[in-house]
Amino acid sequence: MEFFDFGTIFFLIAAVVIFFQLRNVLGRRTGNERPPFDPYTANRSRQQEQNKSENVVSLPRKRAAGEPAEDSYAAIDAFAKPGTDLNKGLRAIKDADQSFEPKGFVDGAKMAYEMIVMAYADGDRKTLKNLLSREVFDGFVAAINDREGRSEKIQSSFVGIDKADIVSAEMKGSEAHVTLRIVSELISATRDKAGAVIDGDPETVAEVKDVWTFARDTRSRDPNWKLVATEEED
Repeated sequence: MEFFDFGTIFFLIAAVVIFFQLRNVLGRRTGNERPPFDPYTANRSRQQEQNKSENVVSLPRKRAAGEPAEDSYAAIDAFAKPGTDLNKGLRAIKDADQSFEPKGFVDGAKMAYEMIVMAYADGDRKTLKNLLSREVFDGFVAAINDREGRSEKIQSSFVGIDKADIVSAEMKGSEAHVTLRIVSELISATRDKAGAVIDGDPETVAEVKDVWTFARDTRSRDPNWKLVATEEED
């Protein structure tokens, strides 16, 4: 049998004592420890903070007492030179409808223009009815019926709008009327019953110039404008 000498026993006892001391120090919780890092929880917390900041909406500034109402025409004056007939007409519409802004109107008119052009080509009467006055709608439908009666079809691709400028604006009673000159690019061809091209070119982009007038009754709760007159510019 082997016996441990005194030196070996001493070092074993010292190692055991050091182990227990380290465990008492390292294993003790003081209440100030940082929790284990969880990347998923951290990401959610950051996302929640981001959502909170994104959901903060700045309310529009109220007009201060005594502030001139002229400020309400600022967007119009930037759009049309003060003192011109166009500026006066836009101001008159603004007086009747405080929500009216010329830039926003032009953006909406451009969207309506594309919808109307494509709906006419497709013979989509439902879409046209929502965008046209009764008189203009009747004219469009008559042309569509005539075309369909000859078994003709229009093949169109809308390329885009190069220009859309307000050329006149006025109030007629309670109705606001705004006329735009629109320059667009369109690929269009009319085909007969046999599929032969009888008008236009299915592969050529053509420039189209139109003068369209939109109107809206400012007393109505319906915010939509309708096309009330069309003219093709040479």
